[in-house]
Amino acid sequence: MDKIRSLLGRIVPLLGFKDSRGYWETRYRIGGNSGEGSRGVNAEYKAEVLNRFIKNHRVNSIIEFGCGDGYQLAMFDILRYTGVDVSKTIVEQCRKMYAGDAGKTFVLLDEYADEKAQLALSLDVIFHLVEDAVYDQYLARLFAASTDYVIIYSTSVDMPSTGTPHVRHRDCAADVAKRFPEFKRLTDEESNLPPPVRFDRGQPTSFFIYQRTGA
Repeated sequence: MDKIRSLLGRIVPLLGFKDSRGYWETRYRIGGNSGEGSRGVNAEYKAEVLNRFIKNHRVNSIIEFGCGDGYQLAMFDILRYTGVDVSKTIVEQCRKMYAGDAGKTFVLLDEYADEKAQLALSLDVIFHLVEDAVYDQYLARLFAASTDYVIIYSTSVDMPSTGTPHVRHRDCAADVAKRFPEFKRLTDEESNLPPPVRFDRGQPTSFFIYQRTGA
């Protein structure tokens, strides 16, 4: 039954696709989850990389934009966490899931009040931001929320048409380099990461790690 609900959660929202926000609210409301990127080997890969980064850089606080269903979060070793999402359904679900953990907070995007953290995080979100304005606002918000670091987990290639309404690949690394010169990309650290485990249309989903200048 759970597999059927998950399948319906992916397919049904596409039938009347209008925008990325509406897609994810509908998907979660009818029982869908955040997808394969937050499960199995994909989740284990992200947890390995992020937990090592958290430990090595003494990160005590994270704010994640596009927190999803909270399944992946259970694998992260972090003291304070704020999750932000466009879906009211999933924010309420996460609040219930982590009700006993005072270190976890969840906020609807419309209620976001410029909270900041040491590390601003974006996992498997950017290639779902199909609208240019939404993408631009997302990047601006992500980098403004960081006091020290930003980590993006995404593809990074310009592919406007994928044949899937809720997927659009963007060259986010090039956009970040142009728009946020106050952040330097930690390419040496990226080069020591395990090879990618997730691909979409042949494009690897990779970590892009940034540090605010002077942090």
